[in-house]
Amino acid sequence: MTARILVVDDIAANRRLLEAKLLGEYYDVALAASGPEALDLAAGWMPDVILLDVMMPGLDGYEVCRRLKASPATAHIPVVMVTALTEAAERVRGLDAGADDFLSKPVDDATLFARLRALLRVKQVMDAWHLRADTARALGVEAPPGPGVGVAGRRVLLIDVVPAERAAIEEALAADGLRLEGAATAGALDRLARGDCDLALLDLAHEGAEALRLASRLRAHAATRDLPLLLLADPGQRDLVLRGFDLGANDHVLRPLDTNELRARVRNQIRRKRYQERLREDLDRSLMLAVTDPLTGLRNRRYARRHLETLLRGEGAVVLMIDVDRFKSINDAHGHAAGDIALRAVADRLRDALRVADVVARFGGEEFMAVMPSTRAEEALLIAERLRVSVEGPPVTIPDGAISLSVSIGMAAAVAGASAEATIAAADAALYRAKRAGRNRVEIARPEDWDAAVRPAEKRGGGEG
Repeated sequence: MTARILVVDDIAANRRLLEAKLLGEYYDVALAASGPEALDLAAGWMPDVILLDVMMPGLDGYEVCRRLKASPATAHIPVVMVTALTEAAERVRGLDAGADDFLSKPVDDATLFARLRALLRVKQVMDAWHLRADTARALGVEAPPGPGVGVAGRRVLLIDVVPAERAAIEEALAADGLRLEGAATAGALDRLARGDCDLALLDLAHEGAEALRLASRLRAHAATRDLPLLLLADPGQRDLVLRGFDLGANDHVLRPLDTNELRARVRNQIRRKRYQERLREDLDRSLMLAVTDPLTGLRNRRYARRHLETLLRGEGAVVLMIDVDRFKSINDAHGHAAGDIALRAVADRLRDALRVADVVARFGGEEFMAVMPSTRAEEALLIAERLRVSVEGPPVTIPDGAISLSVSIGMAAAVAGASAEATIAAADAALYRAKRAGRNRVEIARPEDWDAAVRPAEKRGGGEG
């Protein structure tokens, strides 16, 4: 998983050491030697994770973190504080400032990369929702205010917490108004699948490696995929904790347990979950009428174009133009009601075959458009072929029988700064070449398609799709 990492440290040797480690794992790295420089780089370069030294002259790491989290542009960027300070009180101070985790100097490579992978998974999902929020604002639809900072009334499930510590944990979390339940590992998944918990705290002390099977199963189920999971472990269980991060755990606390640190980590995880829920649920509800095609339930043409424009301002994107083959024949032979059934079936199959970060829209008539952010051309071609095969699946039932469907697909991969109009035109040219070549196939935009796309497009005449 490649990503942008900003390293902030006032000591050049520390910066270069972390840079070498990160470059060795193929991350893109930027360096900042001070708090003000870090704030400028974070706002301009928009890293995926910030590794932030605590002890710096002028603006220290705590103040830099507070300012990052106070800015809407950078609040969602995970911040990992890198420090030689080991006291629990310092960790609590950083967590209260908005830090997502801590790494102790000298930085252990396995811990560093395990934490980066875990944080980047969360960041990837958040980025997808932020892109959609940006598109909504461009359409004039404002998202509702974010959730408050309080966590009172939220529910936490304590899984296999040792009896000697459970009372202290319950007392600490109850001080924040949290509602607590207990469960054994064996029954925890069924309990969490009800969807009314905001965080699970899993103690590794008894079950150890077996308990991590639960972490894997949580991420495999739709109802628990985004549920924050916090691990409680002994110091000697470091390898299990790192494995837990790779399986989907969000955070951890090591014994001897500091209840103030536990409270701070639990609050941060629940707040992040509430923020993600707000982006997902309230924003989609607000957008429904403005940007949804009423027949298929997909996004409409207006949304898709604005979403593509937003993507191309900051990164590359791949566009697929998708047209239902011989759709006019379906309408002529079976009527427009059958045509509507066919369009809804195509929409469902496209939506099911795409990734969560992709956007698929009804572009008009029997034409659809898929927009895929940060996707290599080779991967996009595989996805396009998967879409084609999916649509070509079982025949679709209509009132007077059943019909087989297929689609032709044109693909264009655009770099950052490209024109949305030219990208769509290039993909459209590839689509029409797929039609001429026999339909039910995928074609990639050629250089001549891009050359033609930058000139005013000539209006095409109608014809059989």
